[in-house]
Amino acid sequence: MPESEQNKQSNFMIEKIKERPVNKKKLIRRTITTAAMAVIFGLIACFTFLVLEPVISNWLYPEEEPQIVVFPEDQEEMSPEEMLSDNMQQEQQAGKAEEAGQALGLNDEQIENLLSEITLNKENYKQLYSVLSDYVKELNQSIVTITAVSSDLDWFNNVQESSNQVSGLIIANNGKEILILTEYKPLKKAENLTLTFYNGTEAEAQLKGKDTATNMAVISVDINTLSKEFVEKEVKIASLGSSGLSSLLGTPAVALGSPMGSNGSIGYGMICYMSGQQTGEDTFYKLLQTDIPCSQNGGGFLFNMQGQVIGIITPGKSGTDMKNMVTVYGITEMKKRIEKMSNGESFACLGITGVDVTKKANEELNVPYGAYVTEVRMNSPAMLAGIRQGDVVTGIKDNEIGSFKEYVNSLLQCKAGETVKITVMRQVQSGYKELTFSVALGEQ
Repeated sequence: MPESEQNKQSNFMIEKIKERPVNKKKLIRRTITTAAMAVIFGLIACFTFLVLEPVISNWLYPEEEPQIVVFPEDQEEMSPEEMLSDNMQQEQQAGKAEEAGQALGLNDEQIENLLSEITLNKENYKQLYSVLSDYVKELNQSIVTITAVSSDLDWFNNVQESSNQVSGLIIANNGKEILILTEYKPLKKAENLTLTFYNGTEAEAQLKGKDTATNMAVISVDINTLSKEFVEKEVKIASLGSSGLSSLLGTPAVALGSPMGSNGSIGYGMICYMSGQQTGEDTFYKLLQTDIPCSQNGGGFLFNMQGQVIGIITPGKSGTDMKNMVTVYGITEMKKRIEKMSNGESFACLGITGVDVTKKANEELNVPYGAYVTEVRMNSPAMLAGIRQGDVVTGIKDNEIGSFKEYVNSLLQCKAGETVKITVMRQVQSGYKELTFSVALGEQ
């Protein structure tokens, strides 16, 4: 093969590969697009996680709901059976004492002579007050101190902190929280609440519920912020007693909390006055008054000698002209309100003040039994619906109303914002006419 043809073939077989030119604009565009897609994907993943994480956690590890707090109702007066049983016990005790005296061969005159020889001295009083002191120490385990801290700006825009202290009462443990009953006004503007137990242990607290009609509030402490041993051994839940028994008159009582205006103050005395039913806007209560001195800024709780709470100190509401004595809301009438706050429920508001219709008014004036409306607050749900002074409320929803107490208890069963049917009797020329209103309840 000629040399020229070989050269042609070798040139034909030689292939030169050129690199493709880099398109910098396209490369930058793709890089930016990829980075943007990565950011968007990350944001979507984060959002999805935030939304679904609580759902998945609750599904895998369901959180127990707090137990519903219920305070059992107590009888206002002893039943005939209880009175008979009590009298029989007293007679049996008197009989045993008489038998013991006869066994010793002593007659009444000899017993009186022996008693007359007994003289009391300062050691007896010292022993008496020592026993009372030990009793108070036991009761104080259910009393706590609440420090409410708030801040405000002065004229020079400097932040100034202020704090108020108020007494509280441990009333329940719902499995998730320790619940404490206290006054509301000192906490109204508080930004932080600190609870101090009787042994000095501190914990952060939150407002659980409030009742502006009675100036009461319930605050809560997360049970997980306290040790299990402390909750089981140191947290003493107070027992709510009864304030409806007429036999309370003349019985001894102890005022704890801050009856003298400072936390930790104490007062001994007896119950010397019990009021009848007192009414306010959408509420009713009874007052107990003692001969225990009280500060105008006093607060706290009244205990009987069985270790039970029978009243909540409320200065300025004395039923007599003795304004400087400890006066309390009877605990019996407050239990349902405390129960509602303990469960975090708000109070429905209608805006009515009223009284019971007496038997005399019913028989002589033909006023139907129910809650007689003496006042309707301006712009209240009741006024806006058309209820007015002089009407008699005889029904709420499906509940028949025969007294102002029944009206309040029925309203406590309703929820704020709920629309309910209110039945009233209104006086017309021919007598009383039944009217029905659909009322959107407000929040207290």
